[in-house]
Amino acid sequence: MKRYIKDKQLLLRRLCLLLIDIGAVCLISILSLLIRYDFRYKNIDTIYLDTIWTYFPINIITVLLIFYIFRLYHSLWLFAGITELENIIAASIGVSALQVIGFILLKLPIPRSYFFIFPVLLIIATMASRFTYRAVRVKLRKRENGKSCENVMVIGAGEASNMIIKEIINSDHIHKVVKCIIDDAEDKLGRYIHGIKVIGSRDTIIDNVMKYEINEIIIAMPSVSRKEISKILEICKETDCKLYILPGMYQFLNGEVGVSELRGVEVEDLLGRDPIRVDLDSIMGYVSDKVVLVTGGGGSIGSELCRQIAGHKPKQLVIVDIYENNAYDIQQELQKRYPNLDIVTLIGSVRNEKRLDKIFDTYRPNIVYHAAAHKHVPLMEDSPNEAVKNNVFGTFKTAQAADKYGVEKFVLISSDKAVNPTNIMGATKRMCEMIVQTFNRKSKTEFVAVRFGNVLGSNGSVIPLFKKQIEAGGPVTVTHPDIIRYFMTIPEAVSLVLQAGAYAKGGEIFVLDMGEPVKILDLATNLIRLSGYIPDVDIKIKFTGLRPGEKLYEELLMEEEGLGETENSQIFIGKPLKIDDEKFHHQLEELYTACNNETEYIREMVGEIVDTYSYNIEAREEVAASE
Repeated sequence: MKRYIKDKQLLLRRLCLLLIDIGAVCLISILSLLIRYDFRYKNIDTIYLDTIWTYFPINIITVLLIFYIFRLYHSLWLFAGITELENIIAASIGVSALQVIGFILLKLPIPRSYFFIFPVLLIIATMASRFTYRAVRVKLRKRENGKSCENVMVIGAGEASNMIIKEIINSDHIHKVVKCIIDDAEDKLGRYIHGIKVIGSRDTIIDNVMKYEINEIIIAMPSVSRKEISKILEICKETDCKLYILPGMYQFLNGEVGVSELRGVEVEDLLGRDPIRVDLDSIMGYVSDKVVLVTGGGGSIGSELCRQIAGHKPKQLVIVDIYENNAYDIQQELQKRYPNLDIVTLIGSVRNEKRLDKIFDTYRPNIVYHAAAHKHVPLMEDSPNEAVKNNVFGTFKTAQAADKYGVEKFVLISSDKAVNPTNIMGATKRMCEMIVQTFNRKSKTEFVAVRFGNVLGSNGSVIPLFKKQIEAGGPVTVTHPDIIRYFMTIPEAVSLVLQAGAYAKGGEIFVLDMGEPVKILDLATNLIRLSGYIPDVDIKIKFTGLRPGEKLYEELLMEEEGLGETENSQIFIGKPLKIDDEKFHHQLEELYTACNNETEYIREMVGEIVDTYSYNIEAREEVAASE
């Protein structure tokens, strides 16, 4: 029934346009002669009037036929643009050309000026009929939805904002009204885009939000650097407006510019730096046609490793994870995206030596990325033996299998918490680095480690926690007002890990440049504002105190390691430390027995191996007693 009604409405609209065009041709034909004779009807020679009426039926048929061919009865005039305008001009010129031929063939007399006046008037009349319809529809929609519409400010007066404003104006389903445009370019000040005025620079944002009662701000500046976007966001978040942003230049280049491409502003937009770009295509030849195994392949880092590796044509991708749900999710995602890729998904623990031996013997990987680990600092403080079992000996057994089965490269995913560790998780990661360095000295396999800081959105990251707390109405918990961390997005970190793998010669500890450190309090404050709330008014911020083993700041490099450069300015090399291999392996044997016997003195034993590890048993006991 609805389809029938729509078809009937469409037929009526087309019939209405046909009748308008017939009436327009009649009026234009007479008006062309009137213009020729200075609007004095009595001065028009009757022979010319006879010509008009003689040719009128042919003229009507010609107009309707040409207009049909140029789809002037098929276009959605609510969305009419340059293409429709070009079609109107071309159709009108075509009609006039046929008219000249018709008059000549039929030997009908007409003033020569008629052939110049008629097409101009036809173009004007046709444009008026089509675009008046559009204007009326837009006005009616605004009147109907005016009270329920969101008032919008658009920042940026370029092509991207032009396309977004056009969509907002034309759509029946977007209940927004663009009130003003902001741009720093002086030559654009006072100009208009679709009737919307460019009213000022970024310095006027807050004043104009109040003046125009703005509810939403759209940042449509895909070519502007992340640093500049961050500065603009710093101003915008002082308002109570919802913030939306066009993600990047590639959407603009692909023509994907519109309201549907806008996203809410994320906290990474406020980091104030451009995303790290790595030309993986030029350096990922080392995984092409190779069997690549990723431990912890279902985790936040491991799954992104799998995504980026899968896009560079490995012979086979083997995903190993103990948690079946995560492994299943990444398996389904990659099978859908890369249907021709040979993906093997296995459930198994890196603690299980026999399981690892079976996997390595069956699939014979060429490259191993070891991402499996316990990473949650407070939880590992409560279960230190589990941290040692999984991180230290999971790494040892995986490295042992890699050596036994002739793996070409073994890349350990390490952490900045391995530097001067104050928690058991960081200390175990430092031991993992020591393990791969000792294996590298005796094995044909190239063993390396890649060390980086916190990644936004990873399992255990503060960002997902803050978002959950905001959704629950607060409070947002921050351990200390001065705590700072290095941050990088997961794709950025993983792309640098993959590039470090290309540089590996064996024994290196690669250190990623994480940019400037960020205060966690600032992250919490910004995230509250970006969610549309006022910090400490709508959502409280609560300081809970440093957790066991937690530092105020993290380091990426130990002083004694030194620092070497690579071809990528964001990847550095820490020189291998001198380790007494025999003593170290003896200590590992004792540690293995102790952790499996659930000793209470595991921290002391780890401290004897990692001399930079500092821990405070008394402080931990006080925290436990207070809980």
